[in-house]
Amino acid sequence: MVKQLSRRTFLRGAGVTMALPFLDAMLPSRAFAAQPPGLPTRFLTYYVPNGIHMPAWTPTTDGANYELQPIMASLAPHKDDLLILSGVGNQAAIASVPGDHARGTGSFLSSMPVFKSEGANIKNGISVDQRIAQSIGEETLFPSLELGVEGGSSTGDCDSGYSCAYSRNISWSGPSTPLPKEINPLEAFDRLFKGIDSEFTSEQVAIRRKLRKSVLDFVLEDAKLLKQKLGTNDILKLNEYMESVYALETKINKEAEANQCFPGPKPANPADFQAQVKLMCDIMVLAFQCDMTRVATFMQGNAGSGRVFSFLGVGEGHHYLSHHAGDAVKQGKLQKINTWEVEQLAYLLAKMKSVPEGEGNLLDNSLVFFSSEIADGNSHKHKKLPMILAGKGRGAVTPGRHINYSGDPSVANLYVSILNAMSVPDSSFGMDSTGPLPQLKL
Repeated sequence: MVKQLSRRTFLRGAGVTMALPFLDAMLPSRAFAAQPPGLPTRFLTYYVPNGIHMPAWTPTTDGANYELQPIMASLAPHKDDLLILSGVGNQAAIASVPGDHARGTGSFLSSMPVFKSEGANIKNGISVDQRIAQSIGEETLFPSLELGVEGGSSTGDCDSGYSCAYSRNISWSGPSTPLPKEINPLEAFDRLFKGIDSEFTSEQVAIRRKLRKSVLDFVLEDAKLLKQKLGTNDILKLNEYMESVYALETKINKEAEANQCFPGPKPANPADFQAQVKLMCDIMVLAFQCDMTRVATFMQGNAGSGRVFSFLGVGEGHHYLSHHAGDAVKQGKLQKINTWEVEQLAYLLAKMKSVPEGEGNLLDNSLVFFSSEIADGNSHKHKKLPMILAGKGRGAVTPGRHINYSGDPSVANLYVSILNAMSVPDSSFGMDSTGPLPQLKL
């Protein structure tokens, strides 16, 4: 076995570099313990738009004996990995004027009030994911990863005089700097895993794609040499990782090929939204698995998204249904959409749990935050938001519980707790934090 591999060791080939998964050989010899101190912690944010139908969301009992409500039924296999947080709100989004979607999304991870403008003079605060990336981003190839499924310009008015920058971005590296998300799975994959050298021209990249050459084809020889120096456990990890990369690459290429035929009339929505969401989840898991980044955000839609979920038998737009005015039929359709959204979270958590790390798995060493910019879409409230914190964060939290907070604590306090779990020693965040959110760890 090699003495110790650098975390920045890559597999190399003709015009290609590919990161490695986190291997035992990257740990100091003294670190081989039940939960090696060298294992990284990851943070992933999963945003869904237009709120949640709260009567079918909120557990009726507190503590470890809580029962999952209908919208969260798909999370049953992961019940012991979840903290359901009730009663927490985003005070920074509250105002007496319209624009709740933009304000709630703009301040979603910053906990700072956004400046009402549809011009260039936007103003926000740094988002919690980017505060983490500032602190630990130099330890990985990519400080953070921003993904989504709906595009659009970040200029102009998207919500009652609020800039589209607030509605279409949750990651902010500074007050006036939203980080745009990648919505094309193929481009996201290429950025992370193709490792195309700078001297590769766009024509060469296109030829490689046309020949259907896998990124693995270019690094096999280097991988064989590396395996001669690795222990049995690391060889298994490397094999599993390469198989995962190949499987994901194959899925993405199939999606790309399917879109190369004559498109016909322009559809109202992307051709296969369901596949797009799952591919983005796969990409985030692989990015964590190979330690290319430890911070990721995913927007399953822009604020106020009007997507039509026809594959669920729902013919009206999401935003329209969220303004249900108490109509039981609209609420039922909204619940269908919310249930599907949570099913995608369940898919992501299952993928993370399938990746072994130390004595546990990738989810054990991560924190996954799932929420929306508002609670009920009809009332546009920013208090008592739907929130899930999944994973253990390498022991930072004790999951398997429903915590119902009183006193309307701010989500900024949760972000202080997350920062601390990610080795960022900040004691405050946003406009109104008072310290870490209590009760997360027993």
